[in-house]
Amino acid sequence: MIPISYSRVSDVGTAIGTVAADPDSAFLAGGTTQIDLLRIYVEQPRRLVDINDLPLNRVEELPGGGLRIGGLARMSDVAEDPRVRQRYPMVSEALVLGASPQLRHMATVAGNLMQRVRCTYFRDTDAGCNKRAPGTGCSAMEGVNRGHAVLGTSDCCIATHPSDLGVALQALDAVVQTEGPAGQRTIPIDDFYLLPGQTPEREHPLDHGELVTGIDLPPLPVAATSRYIKIRDRESYEFALAAIAVALSVRDGRIAEVRLALGGLATKPWRARAAERELDGAPATVESFTRAAEAEMAGAVPHGMNAFKIELGKRTIVRALAEMAQQEGTR
Repeated sequence: MIPISYSRVSDVGTAIGTVAADPDSAFLAGGTTQIDLLRIYVEQPRRLVDINDLPLNRVEELPGGGLRIGGLARMSDVAEDPRVRQRYPMVSEALVLGASPQLRHMATVAGNLMQRVRCTYFRDTDAGCNKRAPGTGCSAMEGVNRGHAVLGTSDCCIATHPSDLGVALQALDAVVQTEGPAGQRTIPIDDFYLLPGQTPEREHPLDHGELVTGIDLPPLPVAATSRYIKIRDRESYEFALAAIAVALSVRDGRIAEVRLALGGLATKPWRARAAERELDGAPATVESFTRAAEAEMAGAVPHGMNAFKIELGKRTIVRALAEMAQQEGTR
């Protein structure tokens, strides 16, 4: 039994100050992943600071038509918000597909972005895992790695990031708002997630005691025509083998604007920039979509059991684009 102290705070300043003053402390919000990690001794904070009373749970309008989602907004509330469903359907769909109804009612959007990887070896304290214990190796390299990443990997880590919401936010160029001991920061979503490189234990650029206070969705007309598609082993609650957030605008048979991000294939929510470049101004045809998929997956690196993900990634990209182009054609 490891003793853990608990306190509940009601203002942001106190929350930040309490956690920042104690290197063995952590914020506690929905706790849907964090408590699991505590139970299996993967994370061992000696103090939990409950932040559920902080006034960070609203969805608010931003100038120009964007939205700010509070860090403590529940996944279910955001998914059901009519403004999110109308302006950013990919966000609503990613939230619904990202967890069971019970978890969505508890989990916060900030917690979803901050959740740890689902790699079996990360959760097995007897296995080597550079992310959990730097320098102990990556057991997944030669182990059971069917669900692991083929994009953005390094020789230290091939674990995928599990957030579906993060994938949709990548496609939208969302911005993460934080507040910490050094003040407030604005972090583009692509910079919020770090590639493993030689430091896989560092997943975000946040300082200890720095709190995610909100997520800004920019005004993007193309986002109103968007989808989130998730490929998984079973239709019920399960993590993605491949997923895609796609927004598409077609004019006169050619792609006027496209935004793509991938999940389940990379070590972070992955912006498919190579595919976007290939599609810019191209005919909205399966041939164009196939070339874009080939370009995006050209740098993929398989590791044994997960080699099938390269072809799966290509097919998922083509399918999503074809379905969106068909939808555009019927508008």
